[in-house]
Amino acid sequence: MGVPDVMRAVCVTRHGGPEVLELAEVAVPAPQAGEVLVQVSAVALNNTDLWTREGAYGSPDDPDALSGWRGPIDFPRIQGADVAGRVAAVGTGVRGDLVGRRVVVDPAIYETAGLDAHPVGLMGSERDGGYAAYVTAPAERVHDVTESPLTDDQLATLPTAYGTALGMIERGRLRAGETALVSGASGGVGLALVQIARARGARVLAVSSGSKIEAVRAAGAHDVVDRAGYIPAQVRASAPEGVDVVLDVVAGELVGEGLPLLREGGRWVIAGALGGYEVAFDVRRLYLHNAQVIGSSMHTPAHFGLLMDLARRAEVQPVVAAVFPLDRAVEAQEELSRREHVGKIVMHP
Repeated sequence: MGVPDVMRAVCVTRHGGPEVLELAEVAVPAPQAGEVLVQVSAVALNNTDLWTREGAYGSPDDPDALSGWRGPIDFPRIQGADVAGRVAAVGTGVRGDLVGRRVVVDPAIYETAGLDAHPVGLMGSERDGGYAAYVTAPAERVHDVTESPLTDDQLATLPTAYGTALGMIERGRLRAGETALVSGASGGVGLALVQIARARGARVLAVSSGSKIEAVRAAGAHDVVDRAGYIPAQVRASAPEGVDVVLDVVAGELVGEGLPLLREGGRWVIAGALGGYEVAFDVRRLYLHNAQVIGSSMHTPAHFGLLMDLARRAEVQPVVAAVFPLDRAVEAQEELSRREHVGKIVMHP
C-alpha cells in the first residue's frame, strides 16, 4: 500500500486544558529498524490522555509537578495509546509479510525485554501515539488480530483499559469461585474488569450509579451496588462472607472504608485514583487478616499476550460508547471528561 509523506495528527503543544490540542499536518513517521508503520483505523481515548495533557501525574519527588505518564514530555506530542489498524510498512529486520495484516499495538514501553517486564512509558506520552493517520511501533509490540471477529473500534478499546484490567486481575490472583468487587464499573477499565472477572468464573459485584447500573449488569456483574449510597453496607448485604479481591480504580475514601470487607488473605488491587490519591486506612485490618494492597500499573507483555488471545476468540465484547472524527478530538476529550458514558470513546483518523 502507498504511504503518503504527510498526515493529519492531533498534538499536545503544552500542558493545559483542551485548548492545547492542535490539529496539524505533520510528516508521516518512517519505521526504524525493528519497527512497523501502522495505518490507524481507530484510536480509543483514555483518562491517561486527559491526565497527560494536563500534566497531572506528578513525580516521586513532587506530587504537584507537571508530568506525563512517567515523566516530562517532549512537545509537541501526538496523543493516543490505543491503536487498531493495518501494517502499512516495515523497517529493516522485520518480516515483510506483516504488511496488510490487521493489528493491535501494545502501547507500553517496558523496562526490560522479558515477558514479565513492567511498563515505564506509554505511547501517547513518552512516544508519539495514534491521534494520527499513522504511527510507528516496535514490531514485537504489534499483535496480529486479522482473524478476530471484533470490529476495529472494539479492538482499539482493548490495550489500555482491558490491558490494565487483566494486569489487575493477574496481580490480584483472582480465581474461579472467588468474589470480586469492581469500583468505577461503568468506565473503560471498570467494564473490562467486570467482563474479564466474569469470564474467569468469579462472582462479580460492581459499584456504579444511576442509569449506568443496568449497563454494568448487562456486561456481566452479578450484583451492582449504588455509588450514591454507603458502599460498605451494600457490599456486606450482597456478600455477607466478604470479598476475596477488590479491583479498584477509584481509591480515595473507599480504601479505608472498604478494607474491612476483605476476607482472610484478601487482595485490594489499585490501578487508579478517580476518588483521590491520598488514602488512609486502619493498618490492623491489613496485617491481622493477612490482606494485601497491591499497586497495578497497566500490564506486562505476558498479560497483553493473554488479552490478544481473548480478542482473537472474542471472549470479551467491548462496549463502544461514541465515535468521533479526528478533527473533533477536543469534543471527544470533553465528552470523556464528563464521565457520563458507558464503555469507550473512539476516534477515526
